[in-house]
Amino acid sequence: MRRYGFDVADRPDPEPDEPAELLPRIGSPEDLRSLDHAELEQLAAEIRDFVVDAVNTTGSGHLGSNLGAVELTLALHRVFRSPEDIILWDTGHQAYVHKLLTGRRDGFTTLRQAGGLSGYPSREESEHDWIENSHASTVISYAHGLATAQQSDQGDGRRVVAVIGDGSMTGGMAYEGLNNLGHSGRDAIIILNDNGRSYAPTVSRLGESLNRLRANPLYVRETTRLERVLRRIPLIGRLLNRGFNATRTAAREFWTEPITFFEQLGLRYYGPFDGHDVRELERAFRYAAELEGPQIVHVITQKGRGYAPAENDHIKNLHDIGGVKPGSYTAAFGEAIIKAGEEHPRLVALTAAMPDSTGLLPFDERFPGRMIDVGIAEQHAVTSAAGMAMGGLVPVFAVYSTFLTRAFDQVNLDVALHGQKVIFCLDRAGITGDDGPSHHGVLDMVLLTKVPGMTVLAPSSYQELQAMLHDAVALADGPVAIRWPKTAARNITADELGVGFRARQWRRGADVCLVGVGKMLQFALEAADLLAADGIEATVWDPRAVTPLDSQLVADAAAHPLVVTIEDGYRDGGAGTLVADAVAQVSDAADQPAPPVAVLGVPTRFIPHAKPDAILADLGLDAQGIAAEVRRRLRR
Repeated sequence: MRRYGFDVADRPDPEPDEPAELLPRIGSPEDLRSLDHAELEQLAAEIRDFVVDAVNTTGSGHLGSNLGAVELTLALHRVFRSPEDIILWDTGHQAYVHKLLTGRRDGFTTLRQAGGLSGYPSREESEHDWIENSHASTVISYAHGLATAQQSDQGDGRRVVAVIGDGSMTGGMAYEGLNNLGHSGRDAIIILNDNGRSYAPTVSRLGESLNRLRANPLYVRETTRLERVLRRIPLIGRLLNRGFNATRTAAREFWTEPITFFEQLGLRYYGPFDGHDVRELERAFRYAAELEGPQIVHVITQKGRGYAPAENDHIKNLHDIGGVKPGSYTAAFGEAIIKAGEEHPRLVALTAAMPDSTGLLPFDERFPGRMIDVGIAEQHAVTSAAGMAMGGLVPVFAVYSTFLTRAFDQVNLDVALHGQKVIFCLDRAGITGDDGPSHHGVLDMVLLTKVPGMTVLAPSSYQELQAMLHDAVALADGPVAIRWPKTAARNITADELGVGFRARQWRRGADVCLVGVGKMLQFALEAADLLAADGIEATVWDPRAVTPLDSQLVADAAAHPLVVTIEDGYRDGGAGTLVADAVAQVSDAADQPAPPVAVLGVPTRFIPHAKPDAILADLGLDAQGIAAEVRRRLRR
């Protein structure tokens, strides 16, 4: 049978007396308002089934976060009227239910597929999506800005509601936003979706304090009961309830510090509330909607709610359905850092709330206390690593390429300016695929190759990554970045392995010199085979180190009639431009004409989601595209 547009095996047809499915009747948030709370419970169960089916059918997507946000999203859309009310999401991967309720149910058959539904809010998809927020800790700043605009002479007074959760409150930008929002007094409702986690259990003192508060059943039960009694008093119930809330502000200091923290910043605090009780959430949201000024509503949810495999996943509650795949570059790194940790007792590993996805969990198990999870706080991680290096440690920061760019200033001025040996291990570098434009790691080579003293390494195989990490720890005397892709790693033999930070020549030919950076070496070698069939002989180099470039590679390239560089980062200002400049300098020094250098890379624009190899082929960065470019230029 088919349910919700997905093939679902081994499910019996519904019994005649079972209630009719509600989800197919929901085409917009307005359709929710006619449902009673019993029907909402049924709808919540249907939504969970739908999300599980969608993610498992497409084999891609974020699961645990969305299963935990079902009732919260239902209550939001019943109380507030999107898109007239502005509803913002941080992080955006918890917005699947929001998409379902805003008319995009049919699109889930193409979730995160080429040309299909984005895994994050998308302004192109719907008027209900205001921000394409796939990085964390930014929504309070958006809310402050939108509230300022809405309450200005140019605004139209729309209410602003921002949901922040899944570990985003561990990011420093969230606190910068809170500080300004509270000081401004702007009307905005911040909903703290507190599931105690991000990709893994959240790391922060605030998180610990929130956990203590939500774990105190006496506080929650008694305050909820008293509020209920006060509201029922005729005529003066609301006034008494407000008075009680004022008194409670002082009393809550006895229980925990976050309430005082929020209110000292100028935000009214309410909660915590059961994030899986629609009736209670609606009451809390309506109360907040009646008041002016900045407010924070604290909601407790369970990541992975209602799906046993997610509830039983104690690492990340099936945050996504991926993991470290055998044979991947990430797996190679996980093995290599354990070996490096054994050889170098001063080595410590850092992660920004992603110990599992970056392959550090085995290291943490092998060396308790030597893996530090800073939460979603990349800037802090980098500067903290600089301090560790100053103190004699060897810090290795494992982070997605797209997330390191959030901390470029710290890389440049806190690490490099001080000449500190911090090793940046950049997972998901290059074109990453399903997560779309915000997650492609296409900026790291452009940025990091401009940092004075930075060594940038790009492994082209499983074994090269491991050798490079070893050499970075053992040989480097300043900052090093090692970048690798999400895709599977090729394998090479011991005699094919490069040495130190020197380039390696894989093939010799007189007609063209191909320089394949990182994973693009494989496409360069395949292109050389295609060209050989046409009688065109190519030299193929693996630069291994993008900075500093090996002088032997540069001199050899300058001796060819044509040079073609291939990279999976931005073409403008990337590795190829460094090769072109170096070739020109060598040729000028030799008083001879420089050969033309064709720089092949990603154009400077946002690239939609699709499978990585399909994107590269569309950009002419596969073997066929490289060979075609060589033929075209040689004909010219």
